[in-house]
Amino acid sequence: MTSIIYVGMDVHTTNYTLCCYSMEDDRFFAEVQVEPDAKNILKYLARIEKQQSRDCRIVCGYEAGCLGYSLYHQLHAHGIDCVILAPTTMMTTPGKRIKTDRRDARLISKCLAFHTYSPVYIPTEMDDAVKEYIRMRDDANSALARVKQQIIAFCIRHGKIHDGKSYWTNKHLVWLSSLDLGNKILSEVLQEYLIRYYQLREQVDMYDMRINELAQAEPYRQKVEKLGCFRGIAAHTALSFCVEVGDFRRFATAQQFASYLGLVPGECSSGDKQQYTGITKAGNSHLRKLLVETAQVFGRSATKSGKSVALKERQAKCDSLTVAYADKANARLKKKYFKIAMRSKVNIAKTAVAREMACFIWGMMTDNISCA
Repeated sequence: MTSIIYVGMDVHTTNYTLCCYSMEDDRFFAEVQVEPDAKNILKYLARIEKQQSRDCRIVCGYEAGCLGYSLYHQLHAHGIDCVILAPTTMMTTPGKRIKTDRRDARLISKCLAFHTYSPVYIPTEMDDAVKEYIRMRDDANSALARVKQQIIAFCIRHGKIHDGKSYWTNKHLVWLSSLDLGNKILSEVLQEYLIRYYQLREQVDMYDMRINELAQAEPYRQKVEKLGCFRGIAAHTALSFCVEVGDFRRFATAQQFASYLGLVPGECSSGDKQQYTGITKAGNSHLRKLLVETAQVFGRSATKSGKSVALKERQAKCDSLTVAYADKANARLKKKYFKIAMRSKVNIAKTAVAREMACFIWGMMTDNISCA
């Protein structure tokens, strides 16, 4: 009979802490700390196998974190059974917790043994590369947003306030370029800010063009076109969902998918008393943020009806059943937004719409389409 040894690995860029756990005699053993190199783990596992008196199977795992999927791929390349554990799903010790690398390695090994965790989805090489490209674009866009705030704050500090209705229009940029600050050094500061602004805007535009090209390539084109039938979801958001989620069918229900995005309410109940908290914010924060931003499009004027030109163009690429499903979702989400916003806070409306949109996206991607 083959025994199973569960190896918990608490991994950092500075060291790896390893610990074995055996369910047969409920014990931890071979706790060591090694240099951060996959070769050291392979040597460690070879020693463990040699020390066992009978055949054994080794299962190792580590928490998702700074190492990404690199260690996973290195171990799998040598035939080692390895999993990456989602931190928010792992079993935790009740009461006050003392956190050390050794305790974390023990906890991981026990989670592996009793399966009290959810494994992280391992993307394909292509999905991972596209995901990194999109996140690079988002980092550049965040830097652009910061520069915009810095320019406006700089102008306000020196008594220059734009009297137009909107910022960052052509009129606003002309106004910024023609400002007379009455000081050579201040004018130089503003010009440097504007140079950085134009550089970042050009970068983001270039990245967006590349993302549109990637969205039209296989195997993403059909999925992106389907998701584009929803209001507020263009190539960037649609491609992000494709590469971050991968296989939507790994979620049995729409509720599970919403839970994966951290858009379901938490619960703190005891006895007959039921108490619900805000959303869990567990899981994929990047996609959750995109969905909440997308939900804002449903907050536009309640009297505005019809479809935008861009939405019509996106829907023209899909079949009538897909478009009908998306139209049903768009109408329902708009109604839901204003119903909640009228009696509650706008942020609550955005979050509620984001959660329900996640359910509609799951239905679209798993062909659970109903227009009844």
